[in-house]
Amino acid sequence: MSGAERPEEAAAAAGGPGLSLGPGVASPDEGVVEDLPLIDEKAVEQLTEGLISHYLPDLQRSKSALQELTQNQVVLLETLEQEISKFKECNSILEINALKRALKLQQKRQKEELEREQQREKELEREKQLTAKPAKRT
Repeated sequence: MSGAERPEEAAAAAGGPGLSLGPGVASPDEGVVEDLPLIDEKAVEQLTEGLISHYLPDLQRSKSALQELTQNQVVLLETLEQEISKFKECNSILEINALKRALKLQQKRQKEELEREQQREKELEREKQLTAKPAKRT
């Protein structure tokens, strides 16, 4: 390896792990580790706790409100199902009553028709009896 070559270029030229991006082109990952500041674990923990303590009460209230809302919706659905059941029962009763009325009306009409028919038969019989009959010869 010549003094002008960098180790990455030498590895790429030898078919090593890195790809050659061409002379003078830097890898996107080059220098990333050096750019990151040292992270203080305690500071991260404190920031995390502060963030949680800031948002947690509101989130807990929201969760509680959603649970209450869900429970109210369950009660509402149960009540609605009961009302639907009552409505169906009332509808059935109304239909039964309507059928009874229709049946009574039909029976009344049939009775009237039967009475008219019987009256016609009586009138025909009466006319038959009133019709002059020839006397029998003796």
